[in-house]
Amino acid sequence: MTEPSPGEVAAQSRRSMISGQILPNRVHDPRVLDAMESVPREHFVPKCLRGVAYVDEDLAVAPRRYLLEPMILARLLSEAEITPGDTVLDIACATGYSTAVLARLAETVVAVEEESELAAQASEKLAALGVDNAVVLEAPLTAGAPKEAPFDVILINGAVEVIPEALTDQLGEGGRLVCVRREDGVSRGWLYTRSDGAVGGRPLFDAFSPLLPGFEAPRGFRF
Repeated sequence: MTEPSPGEVAAQSRRSMISGQILPNRVHDPRVLDAMESVPREHFVPKCLRGVAYVDEDLAVAPRRYLLEPMILARLLSEAEITPGDTVLDIACATGYSTAVLARLAETVVAVEEESELAAQASEKLAALGVDNAVVLEAPLTAGAPKEAPFDVILINGAVEVIPEALTDQLGEGGRLVCVRREDGVSRGWLYTRSDGAVGGRPLFDAFSPLLPGFEAPRGFRF
């Protein structure tokens, strides 16, 4: 009996990720499912983690930087309702996995990464996969990409305690921002939308992700 090739094993792992993690968690958008099944997650993690690239947890790719748990990423993308004509801002893209998935859903993706080594990795890995509708910018995560705004969708890769106004200002009318928000010890996926110039949000589902550096709430003084 012929042993399956590494590519065949990875493809089966992606199918198992869809059936075991994503579908049971209320993600049924066929475009999101197809994107998650098509992008090789193992391509975006260190070699030592390729064997566990599809486990249902966040994967560390650098100090304090992670790829979001597949179920959480898929649910956020589904709730964002990305259309083929959308322009998307991908905040904290790390090695570029979320950017590659978004590139299959949207017309254009602008990814922001402030760690120069990660930004370089993301650009290289996306190019290696032939992704030609995404660009990686090296810039502060909290600043976004104001010169490229407005955006139809903004994804923040990681938990936040505060969302900088600089990011919500980059949402176009009808735009959606999705993230994991941590507040008073409770962590949930959130959807924010801009309507008639104002931005409002609502919680979607319980979710835990590591806190993204730079998005902590100011701590009060103690006397």
